[in-house]
Amino acid sequence: MKRRLTPPATRPPAGGASELPIGVFDSGIGGLTVFDAIGRRMPRENLVYFGDTAHVPYGTKSPEAVGRYSSEIARYLDRRGIKALVVACNTASAVALPRIRRSVRVPVIGVILPGAKAAAAASGSGSIGIIGTEATISSRAYVKAVRRLRPAARITGIACPLFVPLVEEGWWEHPVTEAVARRYLAPLKRAGVDSLILGCTHYPLLKGVLRRVMGPRLALIDSAERTAVETEALLRRLGLERRSGKGVHRFIVSDGPERFQRLARRLIGRRVKVVEHRFE
Repeated sequence: MKRRLTPPATRPPAGGASELPIGVFDSGIGGLTVFDAIGRRMPRENLVYFGDTAHVPYGTKSPEAVGRYSSEIARYLDRRGIKALVVACNTASAVALPRIRRSVRVPVIGVILPGAKAAAAASGSGSIGIIGTEATISSRAYVKAVRRLRPAARITGIACPLFVPLVEEGWWEHPVTEAVARRYLAPLKRAGVDSLILGCTHYPLLKGVLRRVMGPRLALIDSAERTAVETEALLRRLGLERRSGKGVHRFIVSDGPERFQRLARRLIGRRVKVVEHRFE
């Protein structure tokens, strides 16, 4: 059965479009790394997060399925009332961004280009690694984005499909996770990469494991901070910044709100007070 996400009827905010929240979505909890970066950089902004926990992980699904799930969530948030949408999912950004943009009336920001810019700037040798889901790596979206910035870059991409389930399980520092990482990342060590794009918003939660495996000198490229910078610049350019007050944060999931809340509190603290559940 096709799910229908029907938001409650909303009235335009009294303060105009600037009072509307920024929408952020991902397949699960990983996008909270982007959500948190936006919230810290723009504490006045209202934010609403949607985790599609009923369909996580996106990285092993077909581009058609990812596009269908993503565009439906984007439309749901747009109808609910947002002023911009941040696609805090590398897989959706890699394979479905044009479809998402056609689905909504608001500006859409992906995480691929911000991460590529950061990696191109950080690498001294031009040897850049990329880890991501199977869909993200197969799309070659990061390779294309980096090559536009550094045509001579030597790029090694590795799919790490087990990382997302391990993160969603909360095994961020588990010995099993480290063993899996050592197996996945061996080709990157042999390639001598000096910067590594974390091509999935779940992966920053594994930074401790990744540093132990790859060594402390490697530059780990987390697109969250760069995406927050670009989101702020977009709102300023459009005159949509919220200029006073403290932002309100809301959380919505498609399945398992209690489990999401437990992991989200571990990640970004006690401010995850209520998690709404939208059924299929």
